Amino acid sequence: MLFRIGIILSLFLLLTPIPCQSAVSSIDLGSEWFKVAVVNLKPGQPPIAIAINEMSKRKTPSLVAFHAGSRLIGEEASGIVARYPNKVYSHLRDLISKTFPHVSKTLESLYLSYDISPEESRNVAVFRTENGDFTSEELVAMLLKYALGLAEAHTRGTPVKDAVVTVPPYMGVAERKGLLVAAELAGINVLALVNEHSGAALQYGIDKDFSNGSRHVIFYDMGAGSTYAALVYFSAYNTKEFGKTVSANQFQVKDVRWDAELGGEHMELRLVEYFADEFNKQLGNGVDIRKSPKAMAKLKKQVKRTKEILSANTAAPISVESIYDDRDFRSSITREKFEELCEDLWEKALVPLKEVLTHSGLKVEDIYAVELIGGATRVPKLQAKLQEFLGRKELDRHLDSDEAIALGASLHAANISDGIKLNRKLGMIDGSPYGYVIEVDGPDLPKDESTKQLIIPRMKKLPSKMFRSIVHNKDFEVSLAYESDDFLPPGTPSLTFAQYAVSGLADASEKYASRNLSAPVKANLHFSLSRSGIFSLDRADAVIEITEWVEVPRKNLTVDNSTSASANTSTESSPSNTEESSENLNADGGNSNTSDPSANDSSTTSLSTEKKLKKRTFRVPLKIEEKTAGPGASLSKESFSEAKSKLEALDKKDEERRRTAELKNSLEGYIYDTRDKLESEDFTKVSTSQERQSFIEKLDEVQEWLYTDGEDASATQFQKRLDELKAFGDPIFFRHNELTARPAASDHARKYLNEVQQIVHGWETNKSWLPKGRIDEVLKEAEKVKNWLNQKVAEQKDTPGFNKPAFTSEEVYEKVLDLQDKVTKVNRIPKPKPKIEKPVKNETESSREKADATNFSSEEGTSQKEKTASDAEKPSTNGKADAQSKDHESDHDEL
Repeated sequence: MLFRIGIILSLFLLLTPIPCQSAVSSIDLGSEWFKVAVVNLKPGQPPIAIAINEMSKRKTPSLVAFHAGSRLIGEEASGIVARYPNKVYSHLRDLISKTFPHVSKTLESLYLSYDISPEESRNVAVFRTENGDFTSEELVAMLLKYALGLAEAHTRGTPVKDAVVTVPPYMGVAERKGLLVAAELAGINVLALVNEHSGAALQYGIDKDFSNGSRHVIFYDMGAGSTYAALVYFSAYNTKEFGKTVSANQFQVKDVRWDAELGGEHMELRLVEYFADEFNKQLGNGVDIRKSPKAMAKLKKQVKRTKEILSANTAAPISVESIYDDRDFRSSITREKFEELCEDLWEKALVPLKEVLTHSGLKVEDIYAVELIGGATRVPKLQAKLQEFLGRKELDRHLDSDEAIALGASLHAANISDGIKLNRKLGMIDGSPYGYVIEVDGPDLPKDESTKQLIIPRMKKLPSKMFRSIVHNKDFEVSLAYESDDFLPPGTPSLTFAQYAVSGLADASEKYASRNLSAPVKANLHFSLSRSGIFSLDRADAVIEITEWVEVPRKNLTVDNSTSASANTSTESSPSNTEESSENLNADGGNSNTSDPSANDSSTTSLSTEKKLKKRTFRVPLKIEEKTAGPGASLSKESFSEAKSKLEALDKKDEERRRTAELKNSLEGYIYDTRDKLESEDFTKVSTSQERQSFIEKLDEVQEWLYTDGEDASATQFQKRLDELKAFGDPIFFRHNELTARPAASDHARKYLNEVQQIVHGWETNKSWLPKGRIDEVLKEAEKVKNWLNQKVAEQKDTPGFNKPAFTSEEVYEKVLDLQDKVTKVNRIPKPKPKIEKPVKNETESSREKADATNFSSEEGTSQKEKTASDAEKPSTNGKADAQSKDHESDHDEL
């Protein structure tokens, strides 16, 4: 029974997640907002949850601002966007690793007037702020660092370093690499970049059972700046778990199509244009508010609210205070007019959905569900168009349109993390949104299928590894490119996104040219498609095959092994035998192992040698140097270190700013709180009028400094002023607190003194073994505390409240604690064990025991004599042993 219980407990422990002191997170980084989900198995906290920001909101604006020498992120940056639009940077994810012309065009279309300039080495945009110049990667790193802070605040002290970051499917290799650089700058260990639709699919399928039937589901996502439709196939397969066959769920992404320039923001821009024209007509004089960044920022902010109102109402007002030249703008619009302004967008919104169905060969009837995610899918007209196309009365909205991706990505983070595991698992097979082509170029290389080929088709499983061989003997270059113009990341000027120079092949070929080559020299190229969807050339090596005659020892017959000798004779009859060996070489071509194993054969004697034809394969590592130009080029170590230093300096400055703000608030709060308390009746009991007056004057002095010279003071100055006030006020506050604390402590002491009397009475009744001297010590100590307390209470009655107290509550509690300690020690004295007395034996029993002892001694002696005689009869088998035995016996006798 106990054995069965042990087995059940063991299985329970294996199936139950063990709480650990680590956590992982996911960051759903969007164009306008970002969400943070945390997986934390710490007791008392939900295992998976969305982390809230300092405003207790579940999503945070993707904004970074620089104003008055300070950096603002998220909600703080959103608060100044209408007043300082040129200082608040948005759409950073969509600008990362983009060319300067593309960034400039994008910002212009969104009416964003940032001060930007091209960066020389990579041709990316550099944002010029009052705190310095920053690239998109550096600004995104600030957002990610802030997101990581939200995750760690949610876990309440548990460190969070591992994270999964979501990306839209259309994000290319250069952009994904740039995002990883941003995460590294932020101090985040990115477990993977996961496609947004895969995160949504994880959240959809984690609590479902597909063993009774597979299903095709389309995830339709329209966010702020883009739209995509992903076809996902959910199914189940059988696997072994603890010796039992169980059903496991999985999904595979079959296809994904997108429009990277269509989202909810493009609908808002139609309203912005409409209301801008209306205001220009009202104002007249040829004024165009589109040229005023501040006016457009105010208008865009109100238009967003208007669009949200139209989702629930047939009409909505708009009101913008002081939009331009101190003039207000008020108007309204109907839902019908809004839908008319966006007429062409509704059909474009269906294109990704139609393309997914067309290329998959599936019909609408074959789709189990079309799940809507993304904020823009709340627009009624879009829902109506989807219903019309799908022929369904109801659309599938089982997922939270804002949080589904973040929550699903956090499940993926938990499954691939080493530090945390969940019981619920869902197999994920994601595919590459792009196909990739490799092209090899170099001297004497033809332009044909062998030098340019498709190596990664679209929807190739992530991650994957592959290699290709080329027959060549000179150094060459390798280019990586997208498959076609039909699938190209937005703003990408060329299909080629990476270039590498491979060297060392010519030297290796020349080194072995004089040898007898059995095959042409070739180079093996090893590629990888990472879990994050990044395609790269990882390593290359030259493969050289040589066949040559070598002298080897001839094996002859030996005395000890005639069988092996006859076998050797049969194999050595012909000198045309060949041996093959594969040998790895270092870059200098030195053999890693060239010894002949037959030379060490100890069972044979080498009398002569013979020639054998031996085939050797050498693999020489080749040097790979990245030659990528433009936004996709990797940052140099110097550039990365410089960027890291800039961000660390900003972090330090922000920490000082937060500390300064906290101390300033503490000082201000202390002044107002103290002023109110000094006017109360209780404080007149513990302070003189002169003391209070001096304190008030000191408060007035510091308050005046706080709102004049102290506006720009440092944290150290605020701390110094606060310490000065506390040095003056702490004695007064202490005496005030003692007015109630001291009587409470005295009551507590008297109550315990009464309890001591009851405890001693219980000892005398129930614990008679306790030493009387120890009990008397307790009573003596109790009496001592009682007399001290009575004396001090009497002294306090004659002491004015504004003087130093005769005694404090802390002193009372110390006396009581000392007494409690003595009581506890006495109470723990254990009861002594009773003494066990041996029974007195009578004479009859004693004589019987003596007789038994005598008989036992006689039998033992007889047995010993028989054993000795038996040993003497045995013949000796070892003379030395007998001699040693006799020696030992004699030694024993002497002893």
